Amino acid sequence: MERKYVKRLVGKYCKIVTKEPGETRASAITGKIEDFDSDDGFVFINSDQGLGCLKINTIVAIKPSRQHGHQKRKIRHDTQAAIGIGTLIVFIAMILVAAVAASVIIQTSENLQNRAHAVGKQTIREVSSGMKIVDLTGYTDEEKTKIEYLAITIQPRAGSYDLNLNETLIYLQHDNLTVLELNYQNDSDSVNSTVSPDGIFHTLNTGVLNSTNFGLIAIRDQDNSIVNNYGISTHDLAIVIINLTAAFSDTEGLEPREEFYGRLVPEVGSAGIFMVSAPNTFDHRVVEL
Repeated sequence: MERKYVKRLVGKYCKIVTKEPGETRASAITGKIEDFDSDDGFVFINSDQGLGCLKINTIVAIKPSRQHGHQKRKIRHDTQAAIGIGTLIVFIAMILVAAVAASVIIQTSENLQNRAHAVGKQTIREVSSGMKIVDLTGYTDEEKTKIEYLAITIQPRAGSYDLNLNETLIYLQHDNLTVLELNYQNDSDSVNSTVSPDGIFHTLNTGVLNSTNFGLIAIRDQDNSIVNNYGISTHDLAIVIINLTAAFSDTEGLEPREEFYGRLVPEVGSAGIFMVSAPNTFDHRVVEL
């Protein structure tokens, strides 16, 4: 950098770019050139970092610049603050809107949480609950030509919730699909907790056992839940009686070597599935299936 050029810039604000010998990067500094020492080759500059000096032989470029750091910032004449009742109203309105929005978000999150809890509880109940088929027994006519009644021993699966037998349906698939339900309107005849001395097939009033209704015998019911409200718990045991003569009206019962498929479907949980296959001959009126 020529010294005569630097001397003309004394007292002015300049942007000076310097680069030390051996360095690959240059640095820049902005400030007021206070003095110039031509003998020793130093430039005295007053910058934001304070008063310092630079070697002339390290100056790569120098350019006059405006004073920025020492000027005081002033508010523009056209800049005005927002004051007054209008601003206060707007501020209060913003707070109210934010409060309403927060309330809606909180209420929505609570509703979603409650719904998720209910769905999770229902899902657990659906998965863990179910009906178990314990035994299948048939009862033939006097001539032992066909099975007239079917006894299905049932109980809830291990770990199952209580099941409502009043809301339980039985599907029988033979020549046709038959659907049966508990005849709770005649509960005194269709539900019993005492087995007759003549056996389970003589316990219920056969008049209430038809093509759409089944009967119920409570074998193990310590809390009387089956008899009182048709609810069966894990430790309970019950027998469902079905009139196959009425259900299979075409054949008036189940003949030898015939079979059919059935499902006992509770209101909640998995169904109890069973397959009935009649033997070739009926040696006794009570037939194990």
